Amino acid sequence: MSTSTRNTSAKPKVVILGAGFGGLTAARALAGKADVIVVDRHNFQTFLPLLYQVSTAGLAADHVVHPIRGALRKTNIKFRMGSPISIDHKNKNIKLDSSEVLEFDHLIVALGSVTADFGVPGVTEHGLGMKNIHEAITIRAEVMRRFEDLCRFEDETRLSIAVVGGGPTGVEMAGALAELKRGPLHHDMAHAADHIDIYLIEAGSRILPMFDEKLSARATRDLQKLGVHVRTDTAVREIKSRQIVIKNGEPIPAEVTVWAAGVKGEPTAIALNLPLAGTRVASGPTLQVTNYPHIWAIGDISGAIAPDGRFYPMVAPVALQQGKFVASQILAVANGQPLREFKYRDKGSMATIGRHKAVVQVRNFKMAGAPAWFAWLWLHLFYLLGGRNKVGTMADWTWNYLTFDRGNRHIMDSLD
Repeated sequence: MSTSTRNTSAKPKVVILGAGFGGLTAARALAGKADVIVVDRHNFQTFLPLLYQVSTAGLAADHVVHPIRGALRKTNIKFRMGSPISIDHKNKNIKLDSSEVLEFDHLIVALGSVTADFGVPGVTEHGLGMKNIHEAITIRAEVMRRFEDLCRFEDETRLSIAVVGGGPTGVEMAGALAELKRGPLHHDMAHAADHIDIYLIEAGSRILPMFDEKLSARATRDLQKLGVHVRTDTAVREIKSRQIVIKNGEPIPAEVTVWAAGVKGEPTAIALNLPLAGTRVASGPTLQVTNYPHIWAIGDISGAIAPDGRFYPMVAPVALQQGKFVASQILAVANGQPLREFKYRDKGSMATIGRHKAVVQVRNFKMAGAPAWFAWLWLHLFYLLGGRNKVGTMADWTWNYLTFDRGNRHIMDSLD
């Protein structure tokens, strides 16, 4: 059954594909000024920057997700749970997998990204990605299940956990795993915890390459103090079930491999036959999709080129700024005003390694240690959606901080 959404309103009709940082920001900016429908295959938004804490038992899974309808409450914005399957450019409508047809004056593509394997064999079969709540729960369950297996042995049997990718996600994941080992798992079964090895593998010459070299070196030292084996200049050739084959040197043991080496544009854009730039949707400086002035691409899926000739980084601040910017562009079109070119304001980068260990860089300003760690905590808490999530996250963090324990060590990837 097909239904139509076209009406006689003078407001522009806007359909937004994706309810991540960019999609929700654009929707809120257009609330009351346009007829907006948000489409997402889930009925919740995931706060991706804290997903690794779910993976390492630091946070409950429901503290990093928020109902989309709750985020849009008290607005005139509509929501549809579903996935787009085709675009009719001539008639300006998009068909969902529910067979519903949504008509639009403007379409915002904010589909986000998925894990990229860069053609490395075995990533799909043996690597664990970290782009959604299901994957986070799977990582947590796998780590805890292997720990329980290790507890059966009283000999020198070891468990190796490897994180591939030395960017902020990989660094935060490796640090959190090290603290999980040193704290809760050590309290649970000291002998087993002492026989866990954690590796961070980076193909480049240093971790956190987007940071100043001194901060990168500081992060490396902090990880090593936590017991993480940091392996730089180590390119992965293949992922196997119990080891990582590297291009130069002996294989690295890894009963659990977390793949945090990078992301690519969500492949739904390919199914929609949109023009591509690599894995992203080809976009101009106004964020309009190439050859389609009524379609806009924002966030990780956008193939807009920054002044340095590269794609904009796949990080939340870019999506947030682009979401707000595209909303203003659509309103400019509706009012007959000229379009502007997007300019990203880089507000800096940060990564946390562990308790009182973090690095922050805002242009020439650099900070590390406890002040950076507290800044990281408060900034993430500020952007987290939902009062309940803020309170729950703060409660979990306080408990973890005071007790050196993590109460979310549940194996919940399957129901028996």
